[in-house]
Amino acid sequence: MRGEEALFRAVKEARAEGHPVPGGRDWGVGLEEAYRIQEALFPGPLKGYKLGLVSEAKQRQMGLAAPIYGRVHPGMILEEVRLASFIQPRLEPELAVVLKEDLAPGAAPGEAMRAIGGFYLAVDVLDSIWEGYRFTAEEVVADNTSGGGFLLGLRRLSAPPEGHLRLYLNGRLATEGPVAALGDPVGRLLWLANQVGGLKAFQVVFLGSPAPAVPAEAGVLEVWSEAGVLVAPLWEV
Repeated sequence: MRGEEALFRAVKEARAEGHPVPGGRDWGVGLEEAYRIQEALFPGPLKGYKLGLVSEAKQRQMGLAAPIYGRVHPGMILEEVRLASFIQPRLEPELAVVLKEDLAPGAAPGEAMRAIGGFYLAVDVLDSIWEGYRFTAEEVVADNTSGGGFLLGLRRLSAPPEGHLRLYLNGRLATEGPVAALGDPVGRLLWLANQVGGLKAFQVVFLGSPAPAVPAEAGVLEVWSEAGVLVAPLWEV
């Protein structure tokens, strides 16, 4: 069975049952249909958005020429992570932007700069329904870009930190990458505003990760940058 309805049902049932399913199929749908499925399965109200596949290398690997995005609901902003709530939890260190003004489609770069209220360290708790995170671009978009949950740091930064983001699990360096790999945040916001019909004040945009995702494990998670640190507990249940 192929088509938009088949992919919709596959994602919905896997989420409801809480188990992964094989990916990498040709469902006979494109990205436009995949985003329709995403919106239908993960409706508002929205706290913001997340960007994925922000590196050109990852985009080429997936046959794309731009990033993808997912929808962030208020309940996805976490203070702690209970791993049993997720299907296949993986972790990525990220930066996030919180907006202080609306940003309309077609806005100028200066308007995007004025809309930024601050930058924050963050963690994307990825959670894909596709076994082993093997999926097509359409599959991952339909599954809300592997959206699981997010940790958002408390310290506001006036600009992105320099150097690397490093994620530690139980005192061990698990993954890291250069902040510069995230690209220009102003350009990312302008692109996203054009894709989703505008962004609203107080929404948060997770800008993607410069580091490979790693499997989650119970204990203490820390994200370090030159500008600060985010610390959070990871519980098994």
